[in-house]
Amino acid sequence: MLLVAVAVVAIAGFTVFRLHGIFASTDVTSTPSGSDNDIVPFNPKHVVIEVFGPPGTVATITYLDVDAQPQRADGVTLPWAYDTTTTQPAVFVNVTAQGDSDSIGCRIKIDDAVKDERTVNTLNALTYCLDKSG
Repeated sequence: MLLVAVAVVAIAGFTVFRLHGIFASTDVTSTPSGSDNDIVPFNPKHVVIEVFGPPGTVATITYLDVDAQPQRADGVTLPWAYDTTTTQPAVFVNVTAQGDSDSIGCRIKIDDAVKDERTVNTLNALTYCLDKSG
């Protein structure tokens, strides 16, 4: 019985060895050394956040950058803008601004298309703009 088992294993091994040779599974394919695996940006998004108001208006601005990290800018003279480009598939952009004048506005543009725009006219005006679909 042991002799039969050894013979079956030997014949199976030889058969697999021959099949590998027939179907060229032992050929080694190599990649040329000059090829790079750098990710090339595709479909970049141009994101612009703007805050505007009467000349000389000073504002406090809080916003999310393209990496969704909260940022704050204090004592900014308007107009103010955050302008960047990203290759992320989606961008969540938010801005809130409060100024010392009676009017303030904000605008979010992605690829030159206005996604949200608001203007407020009140004492120490506060406004916000939001886009979650960029």
